[in-house]
Amino acid sequence: MMGCGKTTIGQSLAQALGVPFLDSDEAIEEAAQMSVTEIFARDGEAFFRARESEIIERLLRGAPAVISTGGGAFLSEANRRMIAERGMSVWLKADVETLWTRVKAKSNRPLLKTADPKATLRHMLETRLPVYAMAQVHVEAGPQTGVNAMTDRVIAALHQQPGLFRTECQNG
Repeated sequence: MMGCGKTTIGQSLAQALGVPFLDSDEAIEEAAQMSVTEIFARDGEAFFRARESEIIERLLRGAPAVISTGGGAFLSEANRRMIAERGMSVWLKADVETLWTRVKAKSNRPLLKTADPKATLRHMLETRLPVYAMAQVHVEAGPQTGVNAMTDRVIAALHQQPGLFRTECQNG
């Protein structure tokens, strides 16, 4: 969900794991040579979602990385399937007050350009919760949790996933 810390935690996680950090929204903006907000305004959400799926597929075919997707990307069954087949989905679970605190001053949230953006955010979260709950890994993203602590939580949760990390045995 927007404001949960996907970019900040994703960058920290990538650094801790020694892999690149990739952001699907940034890849879309680079390919389109315009911002997500401009794409939404010019071409609409359906067009954006189609491009988003193409970008996610391309990023998943690359070398191992931490990939941050937009909050709506996981709503697509095709995207969820691609992510499950080629990676691991992580839900940074935050409540609406935490999310609102983080997004209310930002102007780059096209879905919140409504008469009552906080109510819109609340409705989006409530609607998306059942889908987000399908993520393979859930990590609570509390308002007082720092970046390092949150990164450690994600790493610990990922280590609970069988076969995700290779372990080397030393003979001797």
